[in-house]
Amino acid sequence: MRVLSDLKILYHLAFKPIRGKNHAARMESFYTGQASGYDDFRRRLLHGREKLWASIDVPDEGVWVDLGGGTGANLELFGPVIRKLRKVYVVDLATSLLKVAEKRIERHGWENARAVDADATTFRPDEGSADVVTFSYSLTMIPDWFAAVENALAMLRPGGLIGVVDFYVSRKYPTEGLRRHGWFTRSFWPVWFAGDNVFPSADHVPFLRHHFEPVHFSENRAKVPYVPLLRMPYYTFVGRKT
Repeated sequence: MRVLSDLKILYHLAFKPIRGKNHAARMESFYTGQASGYDDFRRRLLHGREKLWASIDVPDEGVWVDLGGGTGANLELFGPVIRKLRKVYVVDLATSLLKVAEKRIERHGWENARAVDADATTFRPDEGSADVVTFSYSLTMIPDWFAAVENALAMLRPGGLIGVVDFYVSRKYPTEGLRRHGWFTRSFWPVWFAGDNVFPSADHVPFLRHHFEPVHFSENRAKVPYVPLLRMPYYTFVGRKT
């Protein structure tokens, strides 16, 4: 059954046309046929999420906003910490994924969690500010990703944390201390992902480091399901609003 589900996911990733007049419509076009098998496949594709959550110190009664949170699977990675939060928002534009999130929230009895159909560049929590804002493999899918980061900065309270894990490529001449990817990595992965409207950027990491005080940062590579020779570059970043 996993293989059949994976084939369906791979079809949507590689062949199904993505249509829509705006970003929300394109997101729904991309995800609507794969929502049911989304979590299992992404668990093997999207690495570093557990490490990211472990690097975030969440205050009691804090407000956590997961921008581009999709099916709410990230909430299950929080562990017991979710129970001590005042509110958790799973924000996304793909309604098919949010339906899965709503069922997950109901199944676990997370009365402090809420799935919200909203834009990551404009959403604000009812509380007015957040203690933690995260992007888990969503920043590369947001056209105005810089606006989404600036919105996260604006909604965070002073001392609040941003956490990001995502695909990326380095700049050709990165800042000293950062990893430099070779020509193939910098050229291949943006083309590979572009068909699915995923855009790894050489500017994500510098932009985050410019706007937030780095607390944790790591650069890694991960296996690709069914493509044993490829290793996708990804990073994890936790930064503090000063």
